[in-house]
Amino acid sequence: MKKLIAGNWKMNGSLAINRDLLAALVSGMAGGDSVCDVAVCVPSAYLQQVQDALVRTPIKWGAQDVSAHDQGAFTGEISANMLRDFACRYTLVGHSERRQYHGESDSVVAAKAQRALAAGITPIVCVGETLAERESGQTMMVVKRQLAAAIHAVGHCATEIVVAYEPVWAIGTGLTASPEQAQEVHAVLRTQLLAACGRSASLPRILYGGSMNASNAALLLSQPDIDGGLIGGASLKAADFLAIVAAASAV
Repeated sequence: MKKLIAGNWKMNGSLAINRDLLAALVSGMAGGDSVCDVAVCVPSAYLQQVQDALVRTPIKWGAQDVSAHDQGAFTGEISANMLRDFACRYTLVGHSERRQYHGESDSVVAAKAQRALAAGITPIVCVGETLAERESGQTMMVVKRQLAAAIHAVGHCATEIVVAYEPVWAIGTGLTASPEQAQEVHAVLRTQLLAACGRSASLPRILYGGSMNASNAALLLSQPDIDGGLIGGASLKAADFLAIVAAASAV
């Protein structure tokens, strides 16, 4: 299957900064030999700008969150149907920062994944353990529980999601799981997806999302169960992001 490199801009950007970054990405991929899928997940305020800039390019776009509700009195929320109006291909759900700072439970994340799929948008379901959970030997239990909630909610549509393993202790810290650590967790998630989807089905891609950058991408992406990357800080620098795309295309 094709690798997927998805950038998560988080709460960064401006109209001017975005214009230059998007132009550099489009230029860097023009006429290239990338054989991986590429996307950027951006603040919702910039979805129109990003759609306009990328609509005739190979780069897809998406949101960083979606409401668990279709519509109604949920001030500040953005529904999946609203994201569809901007032709979003992806949306993140359950990013560790949403779980940590906004108290999102496994069930809320699962409901968001379900809403996204119903609108024809691929949810990138984020799972991952804290440092305390890793040190106490709970990593596998935590990620399996988080993924199980999403699988249960979306049912037979589980084949249509993307999963991102993002160890919380390696997000924005400069720390990165070793290729062996990342592969170990990805293999467990793959086994869980096989059990849920069946071996004959097209299995979801599993991305690594903990401080992947231009210098470590090739080694991480060479692991057998790592199908791409969810890129944070490096996605804000065109040269770094394009280097990761090149690494994914070369694997």
